[in-house]
Amino acid sequence: MASIKESDGETITFKSLGLTDVLCEACLALNWKIPTDIQREALPLAFQGRDIIGLAETGSGKTGSFALPILQSLLESPSRLYALVLTPTRELAFQIGEQFEALGAGIGVKVSVIVGGVDMVTQSLNLAKKPHIIIATPGRLVDHLENTKGFNLRSLRFLVMDEADRILNMDFETEVDKLLKVIPRERTTYLYSATMTKKVAKLQRASLHNPVKLEVSTKYQTVAKLKQYYLFIPCKYKDCYLVSLLNELAGNSFMVFCGTCNNTQRTALLLRNLGLHAIPLHGKMPQAKRLGALNKFKDKSQSILVATDVASRGLDIPHVDVVINFDIPTHSKDYIHRVGRTARAGRSGRAVTFVTQYDVELYQRIETLIDQKLSLYPTVEEEVLAMMERVAEAQRHAKMELQESSLEKKRKGLEAEEKKKPYAKRRKVDTENI
Repeated sequence: MASIKESDGETITFKSLGLTDVLCEACLALNWKIPTDIQREALPLAFQGRDIIGLAETGSGKTGSFALPILQSLLESPSRLYALVLTPTRELAFQIGEQFEALGAGIGVKVSVIVGGVDMVTQSLNLAKKPHIIIATPGRLVDHLENTKGFNLRSLRFLVMDEADRILNMDFETEVDKLLKVIPRERTTYLYSATMTKKVAKLQRASLHNPVKLEVSTKYQTVAKLKQYYLFIPCKYKDCYLVSLLNELAGNSFMVFCGTCNNTQRTALLLRNLGLHAIPLHGKMPQAKRLGALNKFKDKSQSILVATDVASRGLDIPHVDVVINFDIPTHSKDYIHRVGRTARAGRSGRAVTFVTQYDVELYQRIETLIDQKLSLYPTVEEEVLAMMERVAEAQRHAKMELQESSLEKKRKGLEAEEKKKPYAKRRKVDTENI
């Protein structure tokens, strides 16, 4: 790997930035040989105790830029419940937790991940052990502050808000306000965001003291090794083109992005019915299944991950070869995050965006944002539509499976309601008319 030189010719290393030896060794163990741009900017200021606003895209190494100063400070003055990291999604919380555990393995750091979809009692027991670092989604953390006896954040020294723009876009403002009221004013705060929206600027004024602003890669852009294509197709043939593309590029690993949870589930079932190894990942899945799907894709036992934008930011899966935008993103910036799942760490990658007759304006916005014209992906329509009959059959099966799944959920919901009633008032659940 090429080394980064300072103006006097010396190589910039984690050690030269002020990182202690034990954490330098932890970085090497993670194959972090030299600091990224955001780490080079942030670490010296963080070691001085400054509040930081970091504007950096996903994949820029920003987790290291806030985790390393926190761990170094913890080494110098050990204490429980030392830092809180807020994230917008459960998957990102677990990933940050894994990085903290890896970096802090040599110094005995205890990390607790607090997210929805996991048993509250188990989490309460973990919090009772007073971990050093809590990584949490705002909603579940507020639940514990209001309902878990003995839990508070009064000894907190560091607050990190990662992907702050997305935390606020997901309507966590009320929860963030509640948290800011109960954590110490005397603390160090790091706010990391891909964009500086009005909401993020307001949050900055409310929570940071004389912060220094760092900006890395201000222009919206995609990496040079990413080959970007589009397919202009009638909406009714989207499934056919997807199956054709997956067959043509068989042997690669794919992330297929859909716009809704329902379409994600439907598409995954459709592909399975055609013998393709696809797994869904979306917000309506139980947390255990979400993590299971992610792990199967990460360990390469499944080669096609069909996902909503819950998987578009923050997740580090280095081996993705092809990103397919099956449903074009409504927000142009989400295109950057989606295609950023491939061509990572110097690797090459491909992205193909499906554009129907209803998506032309959204597609033009994307080209304007990235200041680039996408290439037309070469296909032969006759060959694609030759599999129309097989795809139509798979569509019918997928629709039936979705309906059966929906009925089963309704039945379980009614049974659960019955169990809540006093015994004398219970009636047998009538499932015939669901």
